[in-house]
Amino acid sequence: MPSFKCALAVTVALLLVTPVVAQQRVIVEQGSGVPRQENMVRVQNNISFFITGPVGDGDEAQKLREKAQRTVYEMAGHQCDLLREVLAKDCRMESVNVNVNANNRQFNQQQPEGLNVNGSMSLQITLK
Repeated sequence: MPSFKCALAVTVALLLVTPVVAQQRVIVEQGSGVPRQENMVRVQNNISFFITGPVGDGDEAQKLREKAQRTVYEMAGHQCDLLREVLAKDCRMESVNVNVNANNRQFNQQQPEGLNVNGSMSLQITLK
């Protein structure tokens, strides 16, 4: 009977230790509650630039807005390539945000008419 109790105690101990060992391999990012692997890092980039051109409702203004958005998306698409060259073994894009605001000359005589463009992107990488 003592060997049965000993075997039962060892089994219970192993069952309790296994989740603890598994938890050591996962880190929860502070504030996010999302588990990630230890060698994973989140990279965030923010960009801002100005494009001169029409800001009204016409076709040329729409083309300018699309050009601004395309520029941010192209930059985001290139980020994983750049990160792989420098410090990442693998890269995954999580999000891209684009904000395009018209800068109309009638409100600001110092700057020409155009678009203020802000973009942000979040990527998840595995370190080399």
